[in-house]
Amino acid sequence: IMSLDFKSDTDHIFLIGKVIEDIASSEYLVKYHKIEASPAPYFNLDEEFNLHKCVSNIIRKKLINAAHDCADGGLFVSLVEMAMSSNLGCEISTQKTIRKDAFLFGESQGRVVVTVKSEQLDSFKSEIELSGVPYVLIGKVTTAANIVIDNISFGSVDSLKEISENVIKL
Repeated sequence: IMSLDFKSDTDHIFLIGKVIEDIASSEYLVKYHKIEASPAPYFNLDEEFNLHKCVSNIIRKKLINAAHDCADGGLFVSLVEMAMSSNLGCEISTQKTIRKDAFLFGESQGRVVVTVKSEQLDSFKSEIELSGVPYVLIGKVTTAANIVIDNISFGSVDSLKEISENVIKL
């Protein structure tokens, strides 16, 4: 069984799967830009199948500590959910080739956030490379219970948890 919560402040955070510049049909597009009608986000069934085979394999081989899909809300929400479950924080860097909003809030399919122990890095990378699934190291788990992106704090895990628990969904 694999859980989504961060486990250790020595873990590295990877995003596996194809990262594309796409914010179509995202919560971000609706809530922030007030655009309610847009095309479906990127989806490729073959890539999705390969990603899930890869994730199953690295879980079975115990190469990761946590895993969480990037679905509703995108990468940012996934990271916050992983942090809220453990009260550990994270420091990540966005990819410079992708718009920051698309990288953080895009909801295109086929991406999973995983954490990897330092001593498992080589085995993890070898296994991912064998699968052919793209991956990128985006950061690390921290004991400071804050979400930090590109050296900017986006708040404490406690404050983000309070917002999450008290939001009124429309």
